[in-house]
Amino acid sequence: MARYLSGLIFGLALVISSGWLFISRPWSGQAEPPAEITFSDDKPARDQFAADRDDIVFDGARAMGYLKEICKIGPRMSGTDGMKKQQELLKKHFESLGGKVEMQTFTARQRSQARPVDMANMIVSWHPDRQRRVILCSHYDTRPIADQEPDRRKWREPFLSANDGGSGVALLMELAHQMKDLKTEVGVDLVFFDGEEYIFDPEPEHDKYFFGSEHFADVYAKEKPKKQYLGAVLLDMIAGKEPRFPIEQNSWDMAPGLVEELWKIAAAQGCEAFKVDGGPRVLDDHLALNQKGIRTVDIIDFNYPHWHRLSDLPENCSGDSMYQVARVLTAWLRQVK
Repeated sequence: MARYLSGLIFGLALVISSGWLFISRPWSGQAEPPAEITFSDDKPARDQFAADRDDIVFDGARAMGYLKEICKIGPRMSGTDGMKKQQELLKKHFESLGGKVEMQTFTARQRSQARPVDMANMIVSWHPDRQRRVILCSHYDTRPIADQEPDRRKWREPFLSANDGGSGVALLMELAHQMKDLKTEVGVDLVFFDGEEYIFDPEPEHDKYFFGSEHFADVYAKEKPKKQYLGAVLLDMIAGKEPRFPIEQNSWDMAPGLVEELWKIAAAQGCEAFKVDGGPRVLDDHLALNQKGIRTVDIIDFNYPHWHRLSDLPENCSGDSMYQVARVLTAWLRQVK
């Protein structure tokens, strides 16, 4: 996960918003009050979403198994053997379940590094012939340093990044079991962004974020006549225990209609982790997509206590948390037109 925005920089931050607390986060930018969120009252839509409630198939235990399998590879930084092993694992997995896999390759150079590195976004498609499409996405690279460890000497120890770098991947691996038989009117692309966490110098404005999502968005802008993305959902740190998903402010500003769709579905599905509260503003992969005309919402748990720490391990994650998110995504996929 990338960067939060508020008024304090690398200090002890106590931010109380809608009854919840943030402690010790790296911040930059201008402080602002949380967004005031108001949804329209649409009872027929709520009833329609609720009708799907008992027909959601998602195996949280199997999703946790996928998360553990990913983490057994070890760190999965861009351009490393760990990333290549992960790509091989994912390609085999998705193809076995009927997905069409495309590797969108590119080269990027980080500001703090002397040499460029080869990167690749992975795009897994169902119904590739359909022009009208949606995206479910996550980054799948892990950060080279655990820069929130209090002891700086531990920053470069092997960092598995289970929830941050792995939970979105594991959820989509499990969701792929349902994709072949899921009744949708649109094509679905699962997109895994490379180079989101390729950060060696965490100081604000030093190293660059979002290589993969920016490349993907640029390619889409050039190919837009061939396909039309109706919306996208970004998954970031969605498997922590007792998660809380308020509404990220950039998502509300840039894609309010999609936010309302998703959070109304969550309410109808009884997914209590989704809160109709304004959360902080975050810089993440959804920005590049929104800027190229793909309305994109970031589902993110801002308060995960193991963020960028060596303790971000599978044992601190939950299949039940992934299940809540998957129920919302599955219902949305069947509703979007």
